[in-house]
Amino acid sequence: MSRIAYVNGQYVPHGQAQVGIEDRGYQFADGVYEVCEVRGFRLVDERRHMARLDRSLRELRMAHPMTPKALGIVMRETVRRNRVRDGIVYVQVTRGEMRRDFPFPPDGTPPSVVVTARSHDTVKLEKQAAEGIAVVTVPDIRWQRVDIKSVALLPNVLAKQAAREQGAREAWLVDDQGRVTEGASSNAWIVTRDGKLVTRPLSGDILPGITRSVVVDLIAREGLGFEERPFTVQEAYAAREAFVTSASQLVMPVVSIDGRPVGNGAPGLIASALRRDYHSQAEFS
Repeated sequence: MSRIAYVNGQYVPHGQAQVGIEDRGYQFADGVYEVCEVRGFRLVDERRHMARLDRSLRELRMAHPMTPKALGIVMRETVRRNRVRDGIVYVQVTRGEMRRDFPFPPDGTPPSVVVTARSHDTVKLEKQAAEGIAVVTVPDIRWQRVDIKSVALLPNVLAKQAAREQGAREAWLVDDQGRVTEGASSNAWIVTRDGKLVTRPLSGDILPGITRSVVVDLIAREGLGFEERPFTVQEAYAAREAFVTSASQLVMPVVSIDGRPVGNGAPGLIASALRRDYHSQAEFS
């Protein structure tokens, strides 16, 4: 079956989907995006994703392409047309198309919106979670507003490539004080030797992950020890467990960091339990 994309008001075959060459997203990475999990043909945590999209647009003074309700309808229709039972739906909004110039286009320039959806190989993902993934650490060279989910992802691309070249799945970005900020496409977590879950607090240094927020709520529900604070690479090396969170991976155990085993080198009990129970805390729509 041919994949279908939504582009500026039309559903078109994926191979024919296009925006203009002077679209601000193409010229300047002047756009934002969201990735929402699809499970059982339903959107997971749509409300939180729409709230974050709204914040990203406001922070960049960018127009909304449509109301959240209308965008939700488009997302569901894109999922339906692509027959995605379990996977992701991707939404991208840019400042629109205009002659290339650095200042914003004139008021009234319509934003561009693209929505795509694709299925996941759930068997492969569960096998990966059962085995755990490797991460490597790299310097964090991103701009200072990574709390905005913008499409300006070149540093993340370079970090991911560095991870791949070292046989790892993810890269953990490290600030100039030797502390982990987050993953190239995920939030980073450790479990200390005394069983406390630790992740960096929300600020301009990290993306406010939706999966992260659901896990924080799940931790509170289960009464687990939790600290929002920066942790160093050395602390990560010494941790009992580690894991990452994202919409595409949910809770994914980390079993090695820079080639060093985490704990006993196998997925940890806490990370595995959080993955198992994740959807009991998430919202479906």
